[in-house]
Amino acid sequence: MKNTTKKIYRKSALTFLVCLVAILFLFPMVLTVSNSFMTEKEIEQNYSSLSPTYLSGSEDETDKYVNLKLIPDEVVLKQYYTVLVKRLQFLLMFWNSVILTVPVILGQIIIASMAAYAFGKLKFRGREQLFFIYIITMLMPFQVTLVPNYIVADKLGLVGNYLSIILPGIFGTFGVFLLRQFMVYIPDEYCEAVRVDGGSHLDIFFRIILPMSKTGIASLAILVFIDNWNMVEQPLIFLQDVAKQPLSIYLSVVNSGEMGIAFAASTLYMIPMLLVFLYGENYLVEGIQLSGIKG
Repeated sequence: MKNTTKKIYRKSALTFLVCLVAILFLFPMVLTVSNSFMTEKEIEQNYSSLSPTYLSGSEDETDKYVNLKLIPDEVVLKQYYTVLVKRLQFLLMFWNSVILTVPVILGQIIIASMAAYAFGKLKFRGREQLFFIYIITMLMPFQVTLVPNYIVADKLGLVGNYLSIILPGIFGTFGVFLLRQFMVYIPDEYCEAVRVDGGSHLDIFFRIILPMSKTGIASLAILVFIDNWNMVEQPLIFLQDVAKQPLSIYLSVVNSGEMGIAFAASTLYMIPMLLVFLYGENYLVEGIQLSGIKG
């Protein structure tokens, strides 16, 4: 009975801790959505302590704290109308994000799956050493490669072009590492059966490897989408033309204006990521679990 009671208490404490952490992570998202439906006046009242006049000390410091309200006094949609209809810059930058993100996802899936097949199923001299170099490259901070990428893009005349961001994104090393974890443990007997039937490497790749790696490919697509949808450094460095910059850059600009518009834009910005995550949650969890176990 004592052991059973201890297990129940331990499980309850762990559940409470997990729920608390989940609430802490979800709170900024919920706060952003709720504030996006508030009037500009209500938002200014809630965040008056963050205003420049208050920080400079020109206002009476009667309230030193931000009022974090989750329920608006009055629900309005004016901010969304302004962002989606009056200010076309938001939609322009939204499609810029799509143009930058979708080719990277498709290209990285194609390149990474073929490279992972080579590392996982083909035997050639120096395979392990080359894959070790891939891992070292993957562990490098992204900022380390920005300068070499800029130099190469400048030599090719791609600075200011979408390709200066798309091409380095397509040849990322993380996708190779992730998919290789799946392919290396696919039984070789399946591949041998295709060879016995006279199949080539292309037959093995398309008939055996890709169908059995669909979970890993789905996980890779989700992770690459989230990573590139939130890109900031690359467009700031490679795309000087504001008309070509993605939506992630627009958020840093809109925050300097009306806070209601900023909350509405942030909420709309989150929607694609939430939809992708909710739709592919099972693939993502299963893919990460399998890659961790097989690694």
